[in-house]
Order: sequence, then C-alpha cells, then structure tokens
Amino acid sequence: MAADISRHTRLSTLALAALGVVYGDIGTSPLYALRECFHPSHSLAVTDAHVLGVLSLIIWSLLLVVTVKYLVFVLRADNEGEGGILALMALSQRHKGHIPSRRLEVVVVLGLLGAALVYGDGIITPAISVLSAVEGLEMATPLFKPYLIVIAVVVLVVLFIFQGRGTGRIGRIFGPVILVWFVTLAVLGLVSIVQTPGVLLSGNPVFALSFLLKNPGQAFGVLGSVFLVLTGAEALYVDMGHFGKAPIRAGWFAVVLPALLLQYLGQGALLIRSPEAVANPFYLLAPDWLLYPLVGLATAATVIASQAMLSGAFSLTHQAIQLGYLPRMTITHTSAAQIGQIYVPFLNWAMLVGTISLVLFFQTSSNLAAAYGIAVSGTMVITSILTSVVSRRIWRWGWPATLAMSGTFLLVDVTFFSANALKIPQGGWLPLALGALFFLLMTTWHRGRALVNQHIRSITPPLVDFLGDAALHAKAKVPGYAVFMTHDPDTTPPALQQNVRHNQCLHEHVIFLTVMTQRVPYVPCDRQVNVIQLDAGVHRVIVQHGFLDMPDIPGILKECQKKDLTVPVPAVTFFLSRLIFLATPKPGMALWREKLFVFLARNSTRASSFFRIPSEQVIEIGLVVEI
Repeated sequence: MAADISRHTRLSTLALAALGVVYGDIGTSPLYALRECFHPSHSLAVTDAHVLGVLSLIIWSLLLVVTVKYLVFVLRADNEGEGGILALMALSQRHKGHIPSRRLEVVVVLGLLGAALVYGDGIITPAISVLSAVEGLEMATPLFKPYLIVIAVVVLVVLFIFQGRGTGRIGRIFGPVILVWFVTLAVLGLVSIVQTPGVLLSGNPVFALSFLLKNPGQAFGVLGSVFLVLTGAEALYVDMGHFGKAPIRAGWFAVVLPALLLQYLGQGALLIRSPEAVANPFYLLAPDWLLYPLVGLATAATVIASQAMLSGAFSLTHQAIQLGYLPRMTITHTSAAQIGQIYVPFLNWAMLVGTISLVLFFQTSSNLAAAYGIAVSGTMVITSILTSVVSRRIWRWGWPATLAMSGTFLLVDVTFFSANALKIPQGGWLPLALGALFFLLMTTWHRGRALVNQHIRSITPPLVDFLGDAALHAKAKVPGYAVFMTHDPDTTPPALQQNVRHNQCLHEHVIFLTVMTQRVPYVPCDRQVNVIQLDAGVHRVIVQHGFLDMPDIPGILKECQKKDLTVPVPAVTFFLSRLIFLATPKPGMALWREKLFVFLARNSTRASSFFRIPSEQVIEIGLVVEI
C-alpha cells in the first residue's frame, strides 16, 4: 500500500514538472491559433458553421496527432529512454553500432533535415510566443501599442541572458506556474461554453469533414493555421528522457488535453456570440479586471515555453556534436545534479540575435504566424518516416502493420505540411531557409571530417607497422607517460609520427586513446573502457561513449586502473594533432564548401578544452591537411 502511494506521488510530481518543460509550447498556442484560423488572408467569414468546422478540425488534430501518433506510437521509439529526432535517427541505425565517417545515408539525411528544421523553428518560437503574450496589453489600453516591441525585446533579452545560469534554480516553479496557466485556460473556456453550449457539437467529426468538403480551397489554407495548435507536440518526444513516458502521458490526459479543449471550445463559443471578438479571442474571453494579471501569466507561460525550447536546442546541439555533425563547441553544465541541464554559449547568443531580428522585422505575432508551422510540420513528416523504419528494424513489425501506421500518419502530416507550404511567400520561407542553413552546416562538417580522415589514412602507416619502425629508429626512451588521441585506433596519430620524425624519441609508456560514439544515449561506466596491450609499455585504450555522454579524458584514464592499467594522470603528457586545413580544388567537396569547413574548424573549440584535458599537460603538433 505504501509502495503504491509512493509510486503515485512520484508520478504526480514528475507529471507536474513535465507540464512546464514538455507542454509549455503547445500550451501557449491558444494565444494565437484560433485567431489565425480566421485571419483575413483566408477570407473565411466568422459564421456558426465555420466556427464549428474549424473547432472540429482542432479537436481531432489534437486527438489524432498528439494523442494517437505521439503518445501511443512515437513514444515507443525510445533510444534507451531518450527521444528526439537525432535519437530516433540513431535508433533506426542501432544495428550498425559505431557511427562511421562515410557518405550520408537516406535515414541520416532525413534525421539531419529534421534536426535542421527544429533549429529553424526554434528561433521563431520565442518571438511569436512572447509577442502574442505582450499584445494583450494593447487590449487593455492603446497607450501600450507603441511600446509592445520594446517590451517583447526586453523580455527576450532577459530570457536569453538567464540561460547561462541554468534552469535548476527556477525549474521547481515551472510546473506550478504552467499548472495555473492550464487551470486558467480551462476556467475561462468553461465559463464561455456554459453561455453557448451548442459549441460542444464541434466534437462530432462530421463538422470537420463538412467544412473541408464545402470549402475545399479555403479549408486547405485554414489547415495551415489549424496546425498551430500542434506546435510543441515534438517536445513530448524530445523530453521523454527527462521524465519518462508515464508522467508525460499522465500530464496530457489529466491536465493539458482537457484544458486545451475547454479553451478552444470557449473561444469558439465567444466567436459564435460575438464574431467581432476574432481580433483576439483569447484575451477577450477574460473580464476587464483580469486582463493585466492574464497578460502577466501569459508572459510567464511563454517565457517558460521558450526556456524549454532553448534547453531542447542545447541538448540537440550536444547530440549533433557527439554524433559528428557539428564542430566542437563549449558546453557548460548548469547543474551538478542533472546531467541534461547544459548551456551552449555560442548557440544561445546566435539564437538571441535571430529571435530579436524576427521581432523587429515582423512586428506582430500575426505576421510571424505566417512563418510558423512549416518547419514543425516538416519535422513531423520525418518523424513518421523514421518511426516506420524503427518499426521494421527494431520492433520487427510486418509490412502490413508498418504501412497502416506510417500511411495514416503520413497522410495527416503531409496534408498539414502542404497547407503550411501555402504560407511560404508570406514568411514560411524563413524557417525553411534557416533549416537549409543548418543542414548545410551539418552535412558540410560531416563530409569534411570524412575527407580529413581519408587523407590522414593515406599519409600515415598502420599503427602496428609504425610502432615497429619507431622502436628501431627512436634514439631515446623518454621517462613518463604519453597519451596520443586518435580518431582511428588502427591509424598512426599524426602527432606521434611528427614527434618521432623530429624528436626521434618515444616515451616509456605510450597510450593511444580513441573515443567512439555509439548509437545509444549512454554507455554504462563498466563498459566504456577497453584496454589492449600492444607491446611492453604500449597500450591502446578504446572508449565507447553514448551521444549524450560528456567526454572527460582524465576521468577515463583513472578508470583504466580497473583494467590493470595504472596511469598517473597528473604526470601524463597529452599529444594532440593540431590539424590546419587548406581548401583546394581537389575532388571531394565544392571549393566553397571546403572553405566553409575550414571556417568551422578554425572556430571550433580546441580538443583539449572539449575533452577536459588540463591545458598545461597538452602538447599540440601541427599538420597541414589539404582537402
């Protein structure tokens, strides 16, 4: 009995915490979603039939996409408890083990496209969320109108500045604040529904089908705005590793879904009573005395939603770096207790510049809504495709079951993506352009690294052969320990080759250390380190890391003692190859992409810093590589 109570208490606590992190984005969609469905660009009159039809589309979109697709099926595709587009991509290739440096496969291309679209959409989310919240001040008095942009920019600057301090201190209040937000949504909506109970008829899918069939042209355009109620659904999957499936599902069914349904139905009831309320149905639901507190609560909710999005972007970047699709960047832990709480300074400031630029350019949330949605819908299409791959390779489903699942979800996802594509001329091009930029960066970095590794293998002999020659030609044995880091355990590190060639000496104890990233989020400590003795005083250490593990070379060397290799870490000299790249017209990549790769490499974090190697123990030996 006590165990059951404890289990329910833990589930409730995690579900409450998940509200702020997982459901912040989708929970703030009522600020603008229904309003945009009746945007003048759709030429859709605010009639009872149209309101019921749009509401029916919203209701069944939430049920089919979020409830059925994500909560029932996609959450099953967990990579040892972790989710997200890159984790899903790695899971679909789990049978291949270590990530190779080869040409990109179709599955990898899809995963990188999905990740790139997440970045593009991530810059828009804080802008539209905060703008839509502060626009409520204009409903209270026109005096605020000239200052809305300034207020939004100030809120965003404070949000991004705070990232470096981490979310640990305020994380415990995220859940309660968002809970108050959802309760407020539910109460406001319920009060309106009581006044116009006929709006409940929209729960019948016949109204959605009738709307689509009677107004096919208009309805298809409106679908792009209906999709706004689903933005943030990917967070259910991305944040699975932080909370687990059960709390996420409990939060949705117990709090989020009922609150959203009541809120959208309440806004619809308001439009049936007062069609002119379409200007801002969310804030016009509230009585005048509640307007200012509601603006404050909405702003807090959008800040929390943006905070969760930024944390997801940091996590995605960490995964991409470990998987070899982005150059090394400085990553800071913001919590000693939670390994998932990290901060990426460069990405944070780049996204701040991008987000503020959007606010200044688009000015209003309605203008930004035209740019919002296409990236998310594209990611959802890719998620459905990769989930179908996982169902075949990992779940061992037959073709009929796989096609039934993927066909149904792809039909819905492609329809939404096509409807959002209509918004490309009005601003939808923006997230696509940003996504294309990130995709270009990731594929260029991956291809450039493959070319570099290929070049190094061509100019350096196999390690075993070189060690035999070095033992003959080295004129002296230097006391102490030397660690040479190498990408390929069978290839001679350029730093070793250069050291022997110029200094004609070897250390008494030599360790060749290779870090390999597996297609799993974490590798247990007892399985991370493998020590192989090559010769007297010469060892090869291969480290298996997951794509969410944080590399710590000194810590790894201490673990070698458990494998009968004692390494006095403070006395070790680390030899790193400092590769200097030159772009050339050689076959491989276009010259402009090679120059881009060189630029990324020059601005990446030094290996010594990334792997937490004490700088005073590092010797870097340069090597010019033409690509």
